[in-house]
Amino acid sequence: MFDLDKFISMLYNRQLPPEDSIKEICDKAKELLCREGNIQYIQAPVTVVGDVHGQFFDVLEIFKIGGYCPDTNYVFLGNLYKCDYVDRGYYSVETIALLTCLKLRYPNRIQLIRGNHESRSITQTYGFYTECFRKYGNSNVWKYFTDMFDFLGLGVIINNSIFCVHGGLSPSIHTIDQIKMIDRFKEIPHEGPMTDLVWSDPLPNSSSFSSDLDRSDFLISPRGAGYVFGREITRKFLEINGLGHICRAHQLCMEGYQILYDDMLSTVWSAPNYCYRCGNKASILEIGPNLERFFNVFSECPDNEREKPNTEFDNRDSRRIDDLLQDATENIMHKEMNDIEDIGDNSEILNKEKEIPEYFL
Repeated sequence: MFDLDKFISMLYNRQLPPEDSIKEICDKAKELLCREGNIQYIQAPVTVVGDVHGQFFDVLEIFKIGGYCPDTNYVFLGNLYKCDYVDRGYYSVETIALLTCLKLRYPNRIQLIRGNHESRSITQTYGFYTECFRKYGNSNVWKYFTDMFDFLGLGVIINNSIFCVHGGLSPSIHTIDQIKMIDRFKEIPHEGPMTDLVWSDPLPNSSSFSSDLDRSDFLISPRGAGYVFGREITRKFLEINGLGHICRAHQLCMEGYQILYDDMLSTVWSAPNYCYRCGNKASILEIGPNLERFFNVFSECPDNEREKPNTEFDNRDSRRIDDLLQDATENIMHKEMNDIEDIGDNSEILNKEKEIPEYFL
């Protein structure tokens, strides 16, 4: 029997549903998400959450601070929502399973937006595949979730005024209607408008980039996918679409958030002490009925409320699994240490003779 409330209760207590239940959860989520458009229109009040990256106990901290569903409306910006929901934390499976169950239980109270980590290639590189294999002994659960990622929406508009997206803007997209026309039911491509929405970044408000902020063209991103853009592009996009603000995630903010371009754009980051070593604060963006915005800043979950991962596996040959995944795990750790938000093997884009701001190097 499919008991959604039971699964939610289990997951709040970090108990994973069995594999066949995960399959059913993902199948039902695909049916629900398929009925939603690329852009969802919702009304405030609502709380916007940035990248959480599988830091499960910090997600529970978010609910303690911001309120539990359905008492609080949420938009997760992939790396669900916009947030990255998965990769890099110890409990990515628990995190994405809980958010998916909450979406099924309260479909109008929680919105899940696709992030750049909600893809097969990225999750194979940065830990989600490995975690699924470790916890279930095979890759089936990874396949169920990554198939579901293809159904996630690309953006949310709050009160016809605030555009929420994981990454940023695209030279191929001038209007919201163009986003609505994208075929999103697929793996994130190597390039194109869908890729740009989950990978692009704004330039910082800095004297070092003052000459670039008012450029009317995009710059190639050193991430290897997407673009970087400035104040003038942001202003024009808002003006054309009759919007007042862009809210996005995707970039680590040491203070938990960043406001750019005379309050036209903001970044919200919701993974405190990112990768358990960066020492950053995090925030959630609380948007009131009259679109007043408040960044509720918080620190990581207290140590006495956080469990360390258990590397032993009941009824499995854990040594065999470790041997199979040793190379992948070492690769993950090296990449995490070298780059907060890189994407792996797309470095050929960087060889193009384009100007690349030092901020992203």
